[in-house]
Amino acid sequence: MIKVILHSGKDHSVKRFHPWVFSGAIKKISLPPDYPKDDLSEGDVVEVYTSQNEFLGMGHYQIGSIAIRMFSFTPVTPDYNFWKSKIQKAYDFRTQLNLTNNPSTNCYRLFFGEGDGLPGFIIDYYNGTAVFQSHSIGMHLIKQDIVKALQEIIGEKLVAVFDKSEETMPKQAAIKAPNGYLWKKENATIETIALENDNKFQVDWEGGQKTGFFLDQRENRALLGSYSNEKTVLNTFCYTGGFSVYAANAGAKEVHSIDISKKAIELTDRNIALNNIKNHESHAVDTFDFLKNRENTYDIIVLDPPAFAKHQNVKHNAVMGYKRLNYEAIKQIKSGGLLFTFSCSQVVDKNTFNSTVMAAAIEAGRTVRVLHHLSQPPDHCVNIFHPEGEYLKGLVVHVE
Repeated sequence: MIKVILHSGKDHSVKRFHPWVFSGAIKKISLPPDYPKDDLSEGDVVEVYTSQNEFLGMGHYQIGSIAIRMFSFTPVTPDYNFWKSKIQKAYDFRTQLNLTNNPSTNCYRLFFGEGDGLPGFIIDYYNGTAVFQSHSIGMHLIKQDIVKALQEIIGEKLVAVFDKSEETMPKQAAIKAPNGYLWKKENATIETIALENDNKFQVDWEGGQKTGFFLDQRENRALLGSYSNEKTVLNTFCYTGGFSVYAANAGAKEVHSIDISKKAIELTDRNIALNNIKNHESHAVDTFDFLKNRENTYDIIVLDPPAFAKHQNVKHNAVMGYKRLNYEAIKQIKSGGLLFTFSCSQVVDKNTFNSTVMAAAIEAGRTVRVLHHLSQPPDHCVNIFHPEGEYLKGLVVHVE
């Protein structure tokens, strides 16, 4: 087995079961005598040791700042049975969450990277189709094992497996990973309409963003629905209109959806029609422009923007963007209104986001109460040793 030795003092995080080894922590790489090349290859399985030759765990090697993604902290044989056991445990956990056999919800995240013990790998399940994305070469190389495991674990309900890794594979990787079906059940119909809490959504995993739908807002959408009866609701950055559908189906008086992308508005309108919703308007406009001069128009405003910051070097600009966005919403919303506001920027932590919303409220000069602290649902599970996995944070605030 290939051995990776870490510098003294650079092993503390791995000893605390953090699944990332950064390139700067590596002191030495020892290749076995029969290794066919002079250096490591992307996706190689390696064993990680301290400078004192103490075993720390096993993982996949890749070029980049995160050099090793750990999949075990005990000695294992990384074969088909091992990968299947990981998928099985994840599936059993979703069964425990009442997701795998729920007549009202047939879409969920089946596997969530570090949270389920295989870093750099996710699987989303949509009414019979499993859509996976590899963020590491190591996981990409075992994709056929994953397909076989899904067939055995899910059984007859599985009708297709789609690989959506083209956009997520490391840019420096020499391996091409074109999107496409890895398996389809013979003569089976692939359903693109999924149910989430009895709301219908058409999911475009072939051409849509991510795996086709943002499953991480399921519980927050349901919470919005519980407040929406007879309310006028604005859903900004609507994408496929998830919050809009929930609000309208829960009895909202009127729902407006806005997104700068015309394609997103088309997706929203499709889902609105799918649910036979009539009291809805959509607009392909910039959210900041739309919010101006909308004073006392909306009882509820949803702010669910894309990640404003994906790297630390743009964190400040992102925070300023969140502040400006929340300021406009707090300034315009009706007295007694509710603001559902979110950030999915991993580099903007929960405390920073909360402080940013507070600063926006101060600048708007309105009294604000926090009703709910929001995050991602449990199928997007966070490994306690990997706090970076908690990327979604949100607040529901009451504005006087």
